[in-house]
Amino acid sequence: MFDKIVAERSIQMAKKIIDQSCKIVIVTHISPDGDAIGSSLALCHFLLQLGKSVNIIVPNNFPTFLRWMSGAKNIVISELEERIAQQFIRTADLIFCLDFNVLCRVERLAPWIEKSVAKKILIDHHPLPGDFCDLNISYHEFSSTSELIFSFICRMDMSEYMDKNFAECIYTGMMTDTGAFTYNSNRPQIYRIIKELLGKGIDKDAIYNKVYNNYSESRIRLQGYILYQKMKIFEKYHTSLITLSCEEQNQFLWKKGDTEGFVNIPLSIKEVVFSVFIREEDNKVKVSFRSKGKFPSNRFAAEVFNGGGHLNASGGEFNGKLEDAIVLFEKKLPKYRYLLVRK
Repeated sequence: MFDKIVAERSIQMAKKIIDQSCKIVIVTHISPDGDAIGSSLALCHFLLQLGKSVNIIVPNNFPTFLRWMSGAKNIVISELEERIAQQFIRTADLIFCLDFNVLCRVERLAPWIEKSVAKKILIDHHPLPGDFCDLNISYHEFSSTSELIFSFICRMDMSEYMDKNFAECIYTGMMTDTGAFTYNSNRPQIYRIIKELLGKGIDKDAIYNKVYNNYSESRIRLQGYILYQKMKIFEKYHTSLITLSCEEQNQFLWKKGDTEGFVNIPLSIKEVVFSVFIREEDNKVKVSFRSKGKFPSNRFAAEVFNGGGHLNASGGEFNGKLEDAIVLFEKKLPKYRYLLVRK
């Protein structure tokens, strides 16, 4: 029923490694999003059903609108529980690396993972995976790591271990990494999987509400502020830019996840092809990119902000002041004018 993009050799090797492992750790990237948390929790539910000891570790905190998923309260946040995280990694005999392609994406967890003698399996859908795991299951054709996890377990002929909790986590990851199935979501496989997840008893409408209709008043006011006061349109380049300082975030009582999705909003403007959101943090500047059609947001991210990602959804960072990041963006944008064509 499901496509066989993943090599059979990789499936069998992963199955053998799982069979031989007892203490398993799942790690995902810094600033975990819906796909990172959803895929990690789903894999955790599956492994627990196999009788394994499993712990999920994330580098830093994740949004409150993802905490309703079963098992989320047990996730170890490394920046808050560093000793516990380090101990779990040290004693693991298998480490799953989910939803990231290079080790620097887990920041302070990276040296612990690198030193670990545990077997390591990468499951990810970003291009250009690094060579830091014993086995790479990395295919950028998939809409999300959650979709890949589902297919991976089906290919191992172990779908009987998928319960409702598993299905809710997979759907959440797929939904959030496709903007509620509005981009990177044309593969028929996605909708065959959704049919299977519905068969497990999930309520997809309720999941949507828990994720997208579960914001604070201050978050909604912040959204209004950035659209009215902070959004700049570069008409010649079919591009929008939103910027946000730490001071402005504090003014609106910013919490983790409050700016999630803001970068997508300007793409609803007919003339906008490329949307950029530059946000100041305490010690760095985070940059998010979204695009329509064939404009390679990941190319811009890599060439200008040392980042990467997918064609239409990517990110990067800038080590410096917010003002300097804005200047850099505006300086480099004209170079891409020939690609920024509205069709």
